[in-house]
Amino acid sequence: MIFRDFARGPGSVRLVLEFGARRGLPAGRLLAGSGIGLAQLDDPECRLLGGQELRVIGNLLRALDHPPGLGLEMGRHYTFSTFGLWGYGLLNNPTMGDALAWALRFVGLSFAYCSIRFARRGDLAVLHYAPPPGLSAALGRFVAERDMAASANLLREVGGEDFRLSAFELKAGRGRTFSRPADPPRPGGAEPSFRGEAYRLAFPAGFLARRQPHADPLTLSLCERLCREQLERQRILPDAAQAARDYLSSSDSGTPPSLGALADALHTSERTLKRRLGRAGASFRALAAQERAVLAARLVGEERDSLSRVAERMGYASLSSFSQAFRRWHGVPPSAFRRGARGDAPAGMSGSYST
Repeated sequence: MIFRDFARGPGSVRLVLEFGARRGLPAGRLLAGSGIGLAQLDDPECRLLGGQELRVIGNLLRALDHPPGLGLEMGRHYTFSTFGLWGYGLLNNPTMGDALAWALRFVGLSFAYCSIRFARRGDLAVLHYAPPPGLSAALGRFVAERDMAASANLLREVGGEDFRLSAFELKAGRGRTFSRPADPPRPGGAEPSFRGEAYRLAFPAGFLARRQPHADPLTLSLCERLCREQLERQRILPDAAQAARDYLSSSDSGTPPSLGALADALHTSERTLKRRLGRAGASFRALAAQERAVLAARLVGEERDSLSRVAERMGYASLSSFSQAFRRWHGVPPSAFRRGARGDAPAGMSGSYST
């Protein structure tokens, strides 16, 4: 199962907006380019695509200049009430082990992006997290941190007041995105490690047998039936072209993901994916070029980096070659586009351009 297989409710996006608002970021800035309107977030029946929320998260990361540990901070705000019926079902499983099995069976109803795998390792219960392929380093790190911190919150609620994680390991990597924040949270009571070989958390396996005092079998049965129905309603079978756009738009890398990576994410072969794209009148190369043009316009318009740095991020050897490509995409050189984005374009030049 991958996150793009399922739509999701508005609760997680609302939390991102609230998180940003506490840091002085207006909702409009965070929703830019996501296709989400504020009114939708007040509708409990609203269903959003994973790529839409990832665009909002990407806007948050860029606005805050990619601070390390931001996903850990965000994950602390995910509680049982955030997850609705899925969270309520967790509380009504007879034991912590049953609740964990429930969580993984209906994970499509959560807001997780990572693939999550459970394993027993001697006296430890271990959860492994794998961010979806194709995300930028910053997005992948954020969703791993957020999913793990949210899991730690829920495990502690189910496990009781004396529950403590034995380990909370974040995968080591290069760059500021992977560095240790000055004062990191302690999810589940554990000091996080920033030098792990993978994303994983662990706790004493004895907690799996701990019984939940307020579990009710009739309520659990009702929750299970409703969760099965909701999971089926939220399952998405998108056309191949839309799946490719969703996948490509979630990457902040100047080098687009490969066709093979997309095929792996959709659990199909490259040949089958090409055939499906062809039936939709699209090609992966053309869609990747479109998203590349959109990414270039966004990076140029932000003004956070110099144009030379933008060219480097986009994978060009020189600003000159990038400028030529940008002119082909948008009809003007990047310097003129940036002036237009600021609203000080010269006479006869519009402040916005087709992408």
